Amino acid sequence: MATVNYRSLAEGILQEVGGEDNIVSATHCATRLRLKLRDESKADKAAVEKLPGVITVMKAGGQFQVVVGNNVPTVYAELGKITKLTGDDTAGADDGPKGSLFNQFIGLISSIFSPMLWPLAGAGLFKAFITMAVQFGWLNAESQTRTILAAAADSIFYFLPIFLAVTVARRFKTNQFTSMAIAGALVYPTVVGLSRAGEPVSFLGLPVVMMNYTSSVIPIIVAVWLQGYLERFLNRVIPSAFRNFSTPLLVLLVMVPFILMTVGPVTTFAAQSVSNGINSIFSFAPWLAGAIVGGFYQVFVLFGLHWGLVPIMVNDFATQGYTLLYGPLLPSVLAQAAATLAVLFRTSSATRREVAGPAALSGFLAGITEPAIYGVNLPLKKPFYFGGIGGLVGGAIAGAGGSAATSFVFPSLLSLPAYGQVGNFAMQLIGTGAAIVIGFTLTFFFGPREAPDAVAAAPADAATLTSASEEAGSVEVLAPVDGQAVALADVSDKVFASGAMGKGLGIVPTDGNIYAPISGTVKAAMKTGHAYGIKSPEGVEVLVHIGIDTVQLEGHGFQPAVTRGDQVNAGDLLAVVDLDIVANAGYDPTTLMLITNTAQLTDVVPVAEGTVTHGQPAVTVQV
Repeated sequence: MATVNYRSLAEGILQEVGGEDNIVSATHCATRLRLKLRDESKADKAAVEKLPGVITVMKAGGQFQVVVGNNVPTVYAELGKITKLTGDDTAGADDGPKGSLFNQFIGLISSIFSPMLWPLAGAGLFKAFITMAVQFGWLNAESQTRTILAAAADSIFYFLPIFLAVTVARRFKTNQFTSMAIAGALVYPTVVGLSRAGEPVSFLGLPVVMMNYTSSVIPIIVAVWLQGYLERFLNRVIPSAFRNFSTPLLVLLVMVPFILMTVGPVTTFAAQSVSNGINSIFSFAPWLAGAIVGGFYQVFVLFGLHWGLVPIMVNDFATQGYTLLYGPLLPSVLAQAAATLAVLFRTSSATRREVAGPAALSGFLAGITEPAIYGVNLPLKKPFYFGGIGGLVGGAIAGAGGSAATSFVFPSLLSLPAYGQVGNFAMQLIGTGAAIVIGFTLTFFFGPREAPDAVAAAPADAATLTSASEEAGSVEVLAPVDGQAVALADVSDKVFASGAMGKGLGIVPTDGNIYAPISGTVKAAMKTGHAYGIKSPEGVEVLVHIGIDTVQLEGHGFQPAVTRGDQVNAGDLLAVVDLDIVANAGYDPTTLMLITNTAQLTDVVPVAEGTVTHGQPAVTVQV
């Protein structure tokens, strides 16, 4: 795979989204650079998708999400070197468009958890391996070695409110050290001791319902949100001579008792109620709940909606030590990885294999499916569906066995030790294995079999071009797509049919891959991805126009593979079009291939008839 220059990538993204002034905030998760834009119309989505290193671009959760893959932290770091977007002086969240309440909630959760996602996953896996070592007798549960290792693995979870205080403070623009002090009070050993003692507690004579806030999520989020209002009020009314020390003092004086007496108990009870509701569904029909989660979780990932489940999972770990939501997630993730692996073995496209190999590995070993989804399975459609079927069946089996994880881990083969303590581990393994087999088998036998990226029949094309060169002044122009050839006069567009734009032919495509019909320089590449102009060394100018009036789709369903100025060889991939999107929008998918400088040439003769395959001679040109 070609080496990506991440500084150039960061600069390219910055330029194509309208510059730093158009970005309200920048965060990242496991695979996506998440940008909140002031004006989305200034962002060129197609141009960003063409940048080397970008898998795809999504608009979801009120964010412009650039899917990069596992190297997104590097891109984020490079963005921080050339902008102020990754520091504390980022513009406030209120500067951009609000979006729906649901989108705001998803954006809030993703921005809070994204910076600590990998440490949480690493620590969770660490905990799982410690547990496995104890279970197999490799480590004495009472030993000091185990205590030290457990401290290293557990600290981020035990003191989670303090870690969250940092990211929440950045989100709500509060003093992060004051926010950390509030969180520290919630997990202060003496306060934790009061909650465990079970005795009545009062503050200034008022009763306090004590809760255990270690590993909690919601209380500190609400606390810091309220802190922001109090801080801004105090900063307005307190004279500057006293403001620097008196504002934190008053915030702590007011907020800590207030949170312990009101917000803490209310939010904790609310979170527990949501968790209990989900657990009741698993208790009532565990196989059905598992099927729903396993079958549709990757759809949630598509739109970034999976972030909404994170607080529920974390709360489950804090209150009951496990979460049933995790059981079906493992089959869901590995089924997509298996479908991607099948594509790796099945496809003849070197470009697709280049993406599929690392993407499958990422899914199996790291539990990250975005590269597999966006780079392989979703563009090909069927592998994504087959992976969903595998996740549904495997999730139902795992759910029926009551399987759950006891650590916050990314569902992967490496995280299996986290599933060994709750529920039927054998059922978890059976469900996961079934998901892998279904995803792989269905994709391998029934998935699309792509042709090579270069000329589909390289020896034949080479012979054709050789014979053409031997015939003085003759150039063969190849079919750009698989399908049914139609005479130019029979196409539905009167301008094309009249020959006013040059002689050629139409092809009703049966495949969405569009290839270069001739070697030369790309002179035109529409931003919408529906049309390309190529000029050969012999001076032949060829237009490949995908569909009739498809410019109206504004690029929806089109994935360009080349840009203006690129050098291409006959058979190189020009673009990928989703024919279902074109058809569902009511447009004619007929792809036109025209020799636009026909008038300057000796003769142009269409030779393709009936069923054609890309790479076979379609038009003979006499220069």
